[in-house]
Amino acid sequence: MGLEGKRPQMSRQLELPFKSRGEAPRVERSEEGLSAAHGDERSGASDLMAKVISRQNLQAALKRVRKNKGSPGIDGMTVEELGDHLRENWPGLREQLLCGRYRPAMVKQQLIPKSGGGMRKLGIPTVLDRFIQQALLQVLQPMFDASFSQHSHGFRPGRRAHDAVVEAQRYVQQGRKIVVDVDLEQFFDRVNHDVLMGRLAKRIGDRRVLGLIRRYLEAGILANGLAMERYEGTPQGGPLSPLLANVLLDEVDKQLERRGHAFVRYADDGNVYVRSRRAGERVMELLKRLYTKLRLRVNESKSAVDWATRRKLLGYSFWVAPGRAIKRRVSAKALCALKDKVRTITRRTGGRSIKQVVDQLRVYLAGWKQYYCLAETPGVFAQLDEWLRHRLRAIHLKHWKRGKTIYRELRRRGLSQVAAAKVAAHGRRWWRNSAQAINIAFSVRYFDELGLPRLAA
Repeated sequence: MGLEGKRPQMSRQLELPFKSRGEAPRVERSEEGLSAAHGDERSGASDLMAKVISRQNLQAALKRVRKNKGSPGIDGMTVEELGDHLRENWPGLREQLLCGRYRPAMVKQQLIPKSGGGMRKLGIPTVLDRFIQQALLQVLQPMFDASFSQHSHGFRPGRRAHDAVVEAQRYVQQGRKIVVDVDLEQFFDRVNHDVLMGRLAKRIGDRRVLGLIRRYLEAGILANGLAMERYEGTPQGGPLSPLLANVLLDEVDKQLERRGHAFVRYADDGNVYVRSRRAGERVMELLKRLYTKLRLRVNESKSAVDWATRRKLLGYSFWVAPGRAIKRRVSAKALCALKDKVRTITRRTGGRSIKQVVDQLRVYLAGWKQYYCLAETPGVFAQLDEWLRHRLRAIHLKHWKRGKTIYRELRRRGLSQVAAAKVAAHGRRWWRNSAQAINIAFSVRYFDELGLPRLAA
């Protein structure tokens, strides 16, 4: 059923609940999906686009786009304006999609800084194109997902980065202590459209759908469509980007499975775990050949055959605990990124109250803690908590500035005359003083009451 009904009815229908959660729509594996897992059966040549523009599918797509929010694309339309735009223009858009004449807008290109330096190109489609891509994704995901490797965890229903980390940990614990860590050079900039479309054409029989995906590729939806903060877990590019990446790289997964290799993959991040360095070198050469067939290039400077405990995976790394148990920890690079972000938020020249600073920290740390909750290093988290409180106490001293003010405020908060005078005498030494007797005035309980999360809790 299309959206050509009355406008009030359409508005009400489009706002029905979208029941799926996670990074991609959660779907039951239908008979169609299960049969696709055993071969290259193509979806019917005439009914796929009809499923894409069905009322129920569009309602779910609209709700997901609204939930994901995101920045406007090149046309400036916001998520809040999308509903009104559809009510006014849907009949024409529907006709264009059915006739294969719809042309996506160009993707807005934006540069964002990389954590390791340099800039990454991020593609932001228009809100309307994100809506249409989401509708496509909800139909195509169940067709392809059933046939993907069980070792692929990125942006799939019921799977997440934590699953990949736990699986990798299990391999290392089993004795596969050498990792083949391959980094693909500018993956989303180098995807060959013809190779990808060839993989899609094996399973999609509707030429209108294939043509629409081709036009989205030409518009630039794969321009680093997965650029994101790991702990936020939501891709900032087009909704189709993760699925298309999985379709292309699934061929490599299948080759590794046929050879019996232990591996995990999350989008374009993939590691293979072996028992010896010699075996790792052989696997590295195999992967280079497989990626070359897909017209992808391996970044030699970032790829390596190394000890698994010396490499990172999705922000985590591994360490050997007593009893030779392999445990998880936050990677050194991720810890540095956390501290850089906290330093920015807690800079003493921001002109904000301590409550405003803590409110901003709470939002950031809550997401960070949720993502890195698998880390088995409570001592490291306890040290981070102390460091955070240290920085916040220094902000208090900076706000008070004068020695008389510092003395008066510390006395009000329970410090003795001697202790308060000692801190006030060196009032400009904010960092040194924030680790001294001021801890009594601003205890852990004080920061708990402000709402500062404890990473070690």
